[in-house]
Amino acid sequence: MTSSLTRRATSRPALALSAFTLALVSLSACTAPAAPSSSSSKAVTFEDVQSATIQIEAVGTFVSPEEGGYEAAGRGSGFLVSSDGIAVTNNHVVVGAGTLDVWLGGDTDKTYNAKILGSSECLDLAVIQLPGDSFPFFDWREGEIKTATDVYAAGFPLGDPTFTMTRGIVSKASTPGETPWASLDTVIEHDARIRGGNSGGPLIDDKGRLVGVNYAGNNTYDTNLAIHRDEVTAVIDDLIAGKDILSLGINAQAIADESGQGLGVWVSSVQSGSPADKAGIEPGDLLTKLQGVTLAQDGTLADYCDVLRTHGQDATLDVDVYRPADGIYYRGQFNGEALEAVQVLSTPDEAEGSSEVATGDFVSITDDSGNIQVEVPAAWNQLDGAGYTNDDGTWSSVIATPDMAGFSDGWDTPGVWVAASPDASSRVTPDVLVQRADEFLAANCTPQESAPFDDGVHTGTYQVYEQCGGAGAAYVFLAATANDGSYTITVAVQANSEPDLAAIDRVIGSFIAQF
Repeated sequence: MTSSLTRRATSRPALALSAFTLALVSLSACTAPAAPSSSSSKAVTFEDVQSATIQIEAVGTFVSPEEGGYEAAGRGSGFLVSSDGIAVTNNHVVVGAGTLDVWLGGDTDKTYNAKILGSSECLDLAVIQLPGDSFPFFDWREGEIKTATDVYAAGFPLGDPTFTMTRGIVSKASTPGETPWASLDTVIEHDARIRGGNSGGPLIDDKGRLVGVNYAGNNTYDTNLAIHRDEVTAVIDDLIAGKDILSLGINAQAIADESGQGLGVWVSSVQSGSPADKAGIEPGDLLTKLQGVTLAQDGTLADYCDVLRTHGQDATLDVDVYRPADGIYYRGQFNGEALEAVQVLSTPDEAEGSSEVATGDFVSITDDSGNIQVEVPAAWNQLDGAGYTNDDGTWSSVIATPDMAGFSDGWDTPGVWVAASPDASSRVTPDVLVQRADEFLAANCTPQESAPFDDGVHTGTYQVYEQCGGAGAAYVFLAATANDGSYTITVAVQANSEPDLAAIDRVIGSFIAQF
């Protein structure tokens, strides 16, 4: 696996790899308003930084793309910003936790049970509340944060209650922060080493005043990132008031395969009562599309968060989800219709109301141009990704089958053929394409009634055929146009067994095209 930056988040027990092991991808300065504080006490000085820094242990149900599911404790850091127990940390440290235990200043003799007030997966920020009052707290640095400013990263690395600080300087005072777990306009790059477990801890200046919130680092290249003070102070009042910001309630991480191909946004945990929870999202789900936008293609949360910035977190948002635990694709909505399994065909022995879907080993394939992507059974390992041109225009195309000659020339071999064309979207309708296919297929198969197709991204028609070629094969032909009119796509799938029938659902649930 490759990762240019890693979340300096939690220390967890080592676990065996799950069957769905995936690779992680590598990857403004102005006067800040005052943060909440108490008039009855003063903020800590540099000498007292440890007293206002906290260690957080989150216990709950988490699912890692590398380690699988577990219910265990992960630890991170945070810091107090008011005498009445308001503290700041990272979203990925706390969201989805069933309980939060907090220790103040490295003192493990007293445990505080904290409450999450507000959070943001896009900003990777969360505000929590400790019970009590008269706590030590930090003030925010005022004025411009400049390159070469001396800074210190504080926290409790590796789950150890021993407090540590590292020293460095600001190397970039303001730079965009697109990472696999955040999408920030302004972050600070510095060289005060951030170690695992320091995530959510304070980045301070030589007076002990807050400069930012540490959230990512790379030991090899000595690159460390902190969420800029101005990003935090712009939203902290809303978070304290219980308003989530750019959030659907997930502990999110963009992931990719070993080749660097983006796969989607992994859900490590889900906040109870959030839009994600109400939609039926579960820990271990992979969000592949949001409002028709393919997610995490560049290995970051940028596309996911841009959709939230465009529509708002309270909007009804179409979502496509893959659940590796059961090998099923789902479609549904945040703030709308709950998830339902994607299914085109039922097997002959299927009981009414059940859902027969594809399981087993599948792989993602693309055509030679890289415009089409679809998931197929791993056994369909003979590929043809060459495009073609006909009267409707130029088409990108990919065929997958266990035997190319058998699929092309007869009815005894399963396979899939996906083709897409921007030209065709203005020259031919999906219904005409289905009628053309029917002229051939109806002569060799028993046609069933055609049906409309709408996956939230494409609209069109599909036709199911049975008893093809006397071999008992089933065949599906689908034609649809992207809802934005940018291309037309056809999907033809042949099945010769019950596993093949289930594979049709997986194929139809996974195809995408980009031009």
